[in-house]
Amino acid sequence: MKILDKLIIKDFLKTYIFVVLMLILIVLVLDFTEKNDKFIRNQVPAKEILIYLGNYGLYLNNLLTPITVFISVIFITSKMAGRTEIIAILSSGVSFVRMLVPFLFGAMLIGLVSFFMNGWILPGATAGVTEFKSRWLEETKFYTESNIHIKVAPDVYAYISRYYTSGNTGYNFTLEQIRDGVLIAKLSADRIVWDTAINSWSVKNWRLRELHEWGENYTVGESLDTLLSITPNDFDLPVNHHETLKLPDLTRQIQVLEERGADNVNYYKIERYVRFMSPFAAVILTFIGVIVSSRKTRGGSGFQIALGFLLAFIYIIMFLLSRTFAEAGTAYPLFAVWIPNISFALTGLVLYKTVPR
Repeated sequence: MKILDKLIIKDFLKTYIFVVLMLILIVLVLDFTEKNDKFIRNQVPAKEILIYLGNYGLYLNNLLTPITVFISVIFITSKMAGRTEIIAILSSGVSFVRMLVPFLFGAMLIGLVSFFMNGWILPGATAGVTEFKSRWLEETKFYTESNIHIKVAPDVYAYISRYYTSGNTGYNFTLEQIRDGVLIAKLSADRIVWDTAINSWSVKNWRLRELHEWGENYTVGESLDTLLSITPNDFDLPVNHHETLKLPDLTRQIQVLEERGADNVNYYKIERYVRFMSPFAAVILTFIGVIVSSRKTRGGSGFQIALGFLLAFIYIIMFLLSRTFAEAGTAYPLFAVWIPNISFALTGLVLYKTVPR
């Protein structure tokens, strides 16, 4: 690595850290100002507020990475172009691709750090933010859901018409055992209630049908304890639960949900796709940033910086839209998640044809 490479990488990373800190501090100040009345009214301890702001800052760092990387590249490259340093580098026989190397190296470092944070650090911060808002800022809400289908064993399926976390109670419960497409037994009940004394489910007003080759057994009762592989915690999950799991835990949760045949497993899969996709955004946006700001302009670097903000915001909007489409049930969620990176990579290749050499 030559002296020029080290200088570019050093300036790139310093500028990136500065931009990250400035944007995060601005957003945190605005967020604190907006919520200050609630902090005072709910008598939130100062320690809890500081922990919340720290966790929220980590969340913002991940959200703003495309903007901060792009703006940092635009600022460094346009400054070099304004001082005719890029012309001097290219005139000395260095190719444009070789000049890109230190920028891409810095972007890969940022991408690796981003991947580590997305996989292991950010989930804890997101969980902290969610818990803080639920405890101090939001009114107590009870979770309800209707038409729940869960696979509780390899050939056993449960259905609950409606479930309420306020009393850990479900209504219109059925438990079916199906083997090779044939119904073996079916347990129906008006209610299913979690018994905290024995940590198991109890069904009320139940009916059991057992089918055999020679006939059918039908029994009824008022109360029956059952052993199911689910607990109330499986129902009382935050909306963004998939964002609060570390990468190994997320992978295990996907396996559990697939075994149960859960309807929301797609959210967890998409979250995993996103965590592997996000680090590549730093490299792609760095490539585009160097291209669009490598020309020397009369008006200085202001236009390039404004263009950087615009393109970075376009990327974020595309990312949010593509994730929404993926979660809505598109046929190829993996492709939908990668649309922003694919689109900007192709844009970068087209823009590459216009760069000075």
